[in-house]
Amino acid sequence: MATAISAQIPAAKETLPSGFSRAIIVITTISAAIMELVDTSIVNVALNDMSGSLGVSIEDISWVITSYAIANVIIIPLTSFLAEYFGRKNYYIVSMIIFTLASYMCGQSHTLVEIIVWRFIQGIGGGALLSTSQAILFDAFEPKDRPKASGIFGMGIVLGPTLGPTLGGYIIDHASWPLIFMINIPIGIIATLLSYLFIKKKEGEGKKKDSIKIDYTGILLLMAGIGCLQYVLERGESEDWFSSETIRYSSIVALLGLVSFIFYELNIKQPAVNLKVMGNRNLAFTTIFTFVAGFGLYTSVFVFPVLAQRVLGFTAFETGLSLLAPTLAAVVLMPVIGILMSKGVSPIPFVIVGYLLFSVYSLMSAKVSLDVGRGDFFPPLLVRAIGIAFCQLPLINQAVVGLQPKDYATGIGLNNMIRQLGGAFGIAMANNYIANRYAHHRSDLVSAMPEGSPMLTERLSTISQAIIGKTGDYAGAANKALQVLNNTVERQAYYLSYLDTFRLIAIFFLLVLPLVVFLKNKKKTQEEIKAAMKAASEAH
Repeated sequence: MATAISAQIPAAKETLPSGFSRAIIVITTISAAIMELVDTSIVNVALNDMSGSLGVSIEDISWVITSYAIANVIIIPLTSFLAEYFGRKNYYIVSMIIFTLASYMCGQSHTLVEIIVWRFIQGIGGGALLSTSQAILFDAFEPKDRPKASGIFGMGIVLGPTLGPTLGGYIIDHASWPLIFMINIPIGIIATLLSYLFIKKKEGEGKKKDSIKIDYTGILLLMAGIGCLQYVLERGESEDWFSSETIRYSSIVALLGLVSFIFYELNIKQPAVNLKVMGNRNLAFTTIFTFVAGFGLYTSVFVFPVLAQRVLGFTAFETGLSLLAPTLAAVVLMPVIGILMSKGVSPIPFVIVGYLLFSVYSLMSAKVSLDVGRGDFFPPLLVRAIGIAFCQLPLINQAVVGLQPKDYATGIGLNNMIRQLGGAFGIAMANNYIANRYAHHRSDLVSAMPEGSPMLTERLSTISQAIIGKTGDYAGAANKALQVLNNTVERQAYYLSYLDTFRLIAIFFLLVLPLVVFLKNKKKTQEEIKAAMKAASEAH
C-alpha cells in the first residue's frame, strides 16, 4: 500500500533559479565562456611582440596557440566524464581556478618552454569552462526557453574569438604582451566566487565515483598520439622532415599512439571516448566537415593578423578592429539560426551556404593588394563572419542526426574535438605551407633580378641616390640599398605566400562540399530536438 501511495505522489520538481540568481548565472557562465574563447585568439595579434621579447621566431611562438588548441582537443571529449566523476560544480570551479592560475603563470613566463607548458595547462582548464558553462546555463532555463539560452550562448561563442584580437591589439599598443594573460585574473576570481555562491549542485553530483572507472590508458594514448603528431606537423619543415631523428621517432609514436588509442577504446567497456558512435555514417561525414571548418576558422584567424602586421604594416589594435566590426554580423545571426534549428529546420542548407561563403571569403582575401587599407578588409571579413554563423550550430545539430538520444552527448563531444583538432592541424599546416611558399617566391623574385642585370643595377642606383639624398652617406649607400631591396623582396615573398594560404583554405572547403550528399536530412521530433540541445549544452 505504501508503495502504491508513494507512486501516486508526484516527484518534487527541481526549482530553477530566477530573477537575480538567474541573471548572475547567465553573466557568470557567459563571461567564463567568453574569457576562454578570447584566449584562443588574443595572442594572435601579439605574436610579433612575444617572439621579439622571448627571442624566438614567429613559427616557434605559434606553439603558444597550438599547445592551447591541443589541450582543448584532449579535454573536450573528457569533460562529460570528468564532470560526472567529480561533480559538475566542483569540476567547473576547479577548472576556473586552473585557468586563472595558468593565466598568471603565462604572464610571468620568460622562456618559450615555460609559456608553452602554461598555455597547455590553461587550455586544460579552459576547455572545461566552455563545455560546462553551457550545461549550467541551459539548466537555469525551462526546456521551452532553451532556444533563447542557446542564442545567448551562441552570441558569446562568436563574440569571444572576435574580441580576442581587438583586446589583444589594444593591450599590445598601450602596454606589453603579459597583460593579455593577466586580465583573466580578476575575471577568473570573480567568476569563481559567483559560481561557488550561486550555482547549485544537481542531485547526486559527484557521488558516482565508485561505479566509474577512469580510462587512464586511453587518455595517455590520446595525449601521446595527438601531441607527437602535432610536433611532427609543427617542426617538420624546420627540421627537414624525416632527415631528423626526432621527427622520425615522433612520427612512430604518433602512429602507434593513435592506432592503439582507436583499437583500445573500441574494445573496453568504459572508454574515455566512445568511438563506436563513429560507425554512424552521418556522424563520420559530419566530422569531416567539422574538421575542415576548424581548419579554416583557426587558420584564417592566425594568418590574417600575421599578414596584416608583418606585411601590411597594421598595428595590433588596427588588426583587431578589422576583425571586430564584420564579425558582429555573426553575433546577430547566431540566435536566429539557433531558433530555426530548435524548430526542426534542416541544418544541411546552412552548412552548404556557410562553406560556399567561407570559400568566397578565402578567394577574396587571396586578391588583396599590398597597398590595401583597413577598411578594404571589411567585405571579405563580413562574408567570413556570415559563413561562420552558418556553419557553427548547424554542424553540431547535424552531428546527432541518426544517433540514438543516449549517444547525442558523445557524438557532439567527438564533433567538437574534431573541430579543435582541425584548428590545430590548420595552424601547423599554415606555418609549413607559408615557409615553403615563401622560399619558392623568394627564389623566383631573386632569379628575376640576376646579378649584373640592368634592372637590378638601375633599382639599386635609384635606392642609393634616395639614401644619399636623405642621409648624405655616400660610403654606406650601396650596402644600405642592398638591404632595402632585400627587405622588399622578403616582404613581397611573404605577401605572396599568405595569399597562397588563403587559396589553400578555399580549396579545402570546395573539395569537401560534394560530400554533403552523404549527410542525412532526417527531421527530428520535438523530443529529439530537446535531447540534442541538452546534449549540446553538456558536450560543447
